[in-house]
Amino acid sequence: MISKWSEWKRYPRPGRGDNIEAPITPGIYEVRVAATGALYAFGAVDNVAQALALLPVGQKSWFGRRDPATLPDLEYRTCATSTKADAKAAAERMIGRRETYMSGAA
Repeated sequence: MISKWSEWKRYPRPGRGDNIEAPITPGIYEVRVAATGALYAFGAVDNVAQALALLPVGQKSWFGRRDPATLPDLEYRTCATSTKADAKAAAERMIGRRETYMSGAA
C-alpha cells in the first residue's frame, strides 16, 4: 500500500539543529534543488528517515567539515509504503513516467 506524497520541506543544513521529518518505515524519497527544481536524489528504501539523514550533501573539506557556502538549498518530500517491494514498484512506475514524459517532450 502506498500513501500520498508529503508536502515539500526544507532539507536541514548542518549545524542549524533542524530535524528531518520523515517516516521510519519503507518508502520513497525525493530531494530537489529548491531554486531550480532539479532532481538531487531519489530512492526507494527500508527506512526513509535514515536514508535522508545519511544523504551526502555538499563537499567535505580536508578537515572533515562541510563548507556551508557550497551546500545547495534543498527540499525533500516522502511517501510511505507498507513494504520495500511496494516502494520499489512505485519508484519504477515513477521513473517510467518521467522517461516517457521526457522522450515526448524532446
